[in-house]
Amino acid sequence: MKLSSNIKILLAVITLALTPISNAATYPEKPIRLVVPYPTGGSVGVAANIIQEPLAKQLGQSVIIEYKGGAGGTIGTAQVAKSDPDGYTLLLTLSSHTINPAIYETLPFDTEKDLTPVSLVASAPQVLVANPSFPPSTIKELITFAQNSETPLIYGSAGVGTPSHIAVELFKKNTKTELTHVPYRGGGPATIDVLGGQIPLLWVSLPAVTQHIKSGKLKALAVSTAKRTPVLPDVPTVSETLPGFNVDSWYAMFAPANTPEPIIEKIQSILADSAKDKSIQEAFLAQGAVAVGSTAAELDHIVKTEIPVWRELASEANIKIN
Repeated sequence: MKLSSNIKILLAVITLALTPISNAATYPEKPIRLVVPYPTGGSVGVAANIIQEPLAKQLGQSVIIEYKGGAGGTIGTAQVAKSDPDGYTLLLTLSSHTINPAIYETLPFDTEKDLTPVSLVASAPQVLVANPSFPPSTIKELITFAQNSETPLIYGSAGVGTPSHIAVELFKKNTKTELTHVPYRGGGPATIDVLGGQIPLLWVSLPAVTQHIKSGKLKALAVSTAKRTPVLPDVPTVSETLPGFNVDSWYAMFAPANTPEPIIEKIQSILADSAKDKSIQEAFLAQGAVAVGSTAAELDHIVKTEIPVWRELASEANIKIN
């Protein structure tokens, strides 16, 4: 019996609709690309290296880290957003992911619609450090010092719109203090200048300066997260002086939108189990971060919560990148 053309079309549509489910059942059948949307040598690359082996081992396929840096992480992110939703192209990025929609006039993707949350991988606070010669050693002393200074204090950050820049703008908003921003091309060059005394203050991700703090070459005034970090348990949080202050430099994994749920669940489960592994925990702690391994829903909540907060702050502080 011959099938009508309409029935053939219907069968073809049904076959296409069922294909992702079928593929998910046998996933993965080939190597996986893990895109890091930043240059090599950064903290996101370090996080990718830490989770690469457990992912490959549990999935039974190679996990190839691919660096696609540029435009504050948006170039590599766009590549993943436009990839096939088959689980073979994944994104590992940091919390600038929720800041970029606030500071870029346009993006080549929709942060919430074009990417599916998989899991929060790790959390690392921003830390406010100073050259040892800088008089204030606490947040209270800094606020008083800044308010009594004849000229605005200078501070460095890893760049315009980075979590470290956002942390300072939130600090300025909450304390009504004036600080002059000096953006650097990354935390490394900024750290060199605060070590050398060219700038007195620096907000930067903790992994970039942990060893300098422990050696006494830099003094830490406070960390930006709501809770103290086990990496430096004696360093207070900003929120101990300014209740509610919280800027978390997290690392998280995303997949293209419409990636089959079974694939998302499989990867998320591996990351959650890895976060409980002592060797993984120690590897992240050595970098000043804490392994997390959240659910996809928890990461989705973070994204949806942070974007409007950073949009409001960026608007008030006039932070824009054209």
